[in-house]
Amino acid sequence: MALLDIFASAILPIVLIAAVGFVLGRRKDVDPGPLNTAVVYVLAPALVLHSLAATEIAGATLLKLAAAATAYTLGMVVLVELLGRAVGLEDPTLAALVLVATFPNAGNYGIPVSSFAFGSVGRGTAVLYIAVQAVLIYTVGVYIASRSGGSAGLGAVKRVFRIPLVYAVAVALLARALGVVPALDSTTMQTLQLVGDSSIPVMLLILGLQLADTDFGAALSTVGAATVLKMAVAPVVAVAIALVIGFENPTVARTFILESSMPAAVTPLILLIEFAGDVEVGGVTAPEFVSTVVAVTTVLSVPLLTLLIALLQSGVIV
Repeated sequence: MALLDIFASAILPIVLIAAVGFVLGRRKDVDPGPLNTAVVYVLAPALVLHSLAATEIAGATLLKLAAAATAYTLGMVVLVELLGRAVGLEDPTLAALVLVATFPNAGNYGIPVSSFAFGSVGRGTAVLYIAVQAVLIYTVGVYIASRSGGSAGLGAVKRVFRIPLVYAVAVALLARALGVVPALDSTTMQTLQLVGDSSIPVMLLILGLQLADTDFGAALSTVGAATVLKMAVAPVVAVAIALVIGFENPTVARTFILESSMPAAVTPLILLIEFAGDVEVGGVTAPEFVSTVVAVTTVLSVPLLTLLIALLQSGVIV
């Protein structure tokens, strides 16, 4: 498939919907908070429940995917820590760099891209990926962010037990194990699908709104290393892990690589605002630094992900 066709089918729909959110955010004073709450507590859990309950991915493959997502996160944390300390970086600069380089925007960007690129298997893989990442970001991520601000962050770690995504995964996998998943054409499953499918455009609108509120002019000169680590090094780490794990389903392996290669996530921004809002990274505040990395990597991801999807779909990588 030509690059232009891949862009048109997998990337352009995401760009267009996010652009609507961006324009809306520039023209109107829209608070993405309530939309994000609806996604976190209603729409995304429905998407997870339906996708995992209906997926044809084997249980053993799902366990491998969870292990791969964990290995990727811990591997990137260690790698960026070592590189940062080797060049003399210290907290909070190092903590901010680790967070933005490690955690991809696997949710409101990754799920739509994976769905358009790899269909239902891609979507099912992506929703499990974000569930695992949610646990990691509110444990490992909170520890990294809190050491910058001198806070223990135990209260934030407890948030992982209040994230519906985690319980949605547990319910879906339990239903599969017990063989009590309703028929796909049942009212229950059709309702879940309807609610879950609505999460994708809402996620993209939120992404556009967040980018519209980003003032990244002052911090552009500070984000080069973070951008290279997130958009160049992270995909290589993901490929290595996929090869080591040895997925039986190549589409799952390719989606895992694609999810890990997404631009920087917004959640580290939330963590740094809470735990290190007053500290500076290269002359700008930690939140400004992260916002700029999110904006820059999101823009760069359009051509880079188009090329990556082409390589993955052709089977060149896995």
